[in-house]
Amino acid sequence: MATGLTLDSGALIAAERGDRQFWALWKEALDRGVPITAQAAVLAQVWRGNSPVIARMLGACQVEALTEARAKQVGRLLGLSRSADVVDAAVVVGAAERRDTILTSDPEDIERLVRAVGGSVAIIPI
Repeated sequence: MATGLTLDSGALIAAERGDRQFWALWKEALDRGVPITAQAAVLAQVWRGNSPVIARMLGACQVEALTEARAKQVGRLLGLSRSADVVDAAVVVGAAERRDTILTSDPEDIERLVRAVGGSVAIIPI
């Protein structure tokens, strides 16, 4: 793992489903004191009102806001990559800035965005 761990929507869904690989990586990050980040847009994409698993996880995560400045960075990345997924682009922009590893269930789409920002972000598919 790099500096930190950034979770995409698929990672949170894997957590809810009890995915063993996700939970092993989560435990490793916590044991090593690695910062864990979830973009606010990711939370919005998966939250449906009552998820005890995600609610517990949020206590160990930094939820990153989609500020005006970050939204502009995301928009530029979408233009460069010719993509339309705002949530994935927000994940990549934040992870690239922090030099985090991205935990994702959609490595192909994330990889395309990572290439557009210079390819400096590690990806762990789950």
